[in-house]
Amino acid sequence: MRGVERVNVLAWREAYRDLVPDAVLDRRDPDTSDVPDDALAERLAELTDTDGAFFVAREDDVVGYAFVRWGETKSFVDEYEAGVKELYVHPERWSEGIGTELLSACLDAIPAEYRRIKLEMLAGNELAQSFYTSRGFERTGSRKAEFGGETLETAIYEREL
Repeated sequence: MRGVERVNVLAWREAYRDLVPDAVLDRRDPDTSDVPDDALAERLAELTDTDGAFFVAREDDVVGYAFVRWGETKSFVDEYEAGVKELYVHPERWSEGIGTELLSACLDAIPAEYRRIKLEMLAGNELAQSFYTSRGFERTGSRKAEFGGETLETAIYEREL
């Protein structure tokens, strides 16, 4: 789980540097965690015990991960829609197809009765916008959400399954 957390921190720092205040990005250290191992294990159990799936891309260490849910998820995800909760790849491994493989695994895991998939990203995240639009997602809305204690504008994307 520490490898997943490390990828999350490094991806946040790289992707959100001009979108999120530096103080928010820099308060987490990718090499040490203030989250106890039992809390990390509890989070992983929560992710896998829900209506969803959690995927990890590994080589020598974790290089990316994704989490998709269906059923009860974010407020903008309706019944019979799934939501990509998280999809992050280590910044040194961007553009190698890891994100595409993780997204494909998420899509394949969604039960057949679900018709759409939605996700939320920070508004202005051009890299993520390009990634998802090239895979058939369209921007359908926006809202305000909390990221690291800051309220920021997000963009909502979706596509048919």
